[in-house]
Amino acid sequence: MAMPDKDSEGLNEWGRHESLEERADRRWGELLQELRVAQTGVQILLGFLLTVVFTPRFAALPDTDKDIYVITVVLGAATTAALIGPVSLHRLLTGHRLKPQTVAWASALTLLGLLLLLSTLMAAMLLVLRVALGGSAVTYVVAGLGGWFVLCWFALPVWALVRVRRG
Repeated sequence: MAMPDKDSEGLNEWGRHESLEERADRRWGELLQELRVAQTGVQILLGFLLTVVFTPRFAALPDTDKDIYVITVVLGAATTAALIGPVSLHRLLTGHRLKPQTVAWASALTLLGLLLLLSTLMAAMLLVLRVALGGSAVTYVVAGLGGWFVLCWFALPVWALVRVRRG
């Protein structure tokens, strides 16, 4: 990758006095902080999900709820893999002078992990609310929650980015 162009004040295209490698180091540190938050929550959620099957009430669940449970556990496991994947990427690629690429790949894996986390949470909410409340309102509540997550996690950041780029 070529070095970014510098303006008359010595700032690169990112508005900082940093090389490509320094930028990769900074972005890696920021990504690790973000992953710590997400990984902890996902691991706790998956831990709870894995215990549900061993409760006495699980056997009495209708087949539909058992199917939702299995889908939720699979999504939770996939989420865990995606959000821990950047650690493996970093560990296996360290020392090979691929830091900028590693950060880009890890960022993409993290975004995938967030999408999987959204799916996991919606499936878990669907199961919990079906068991707790039953009825047709559950679908609307889960859809509303899904919309709220999309707004908070994706729409707001995209809106802010578009607004800043428009000046």
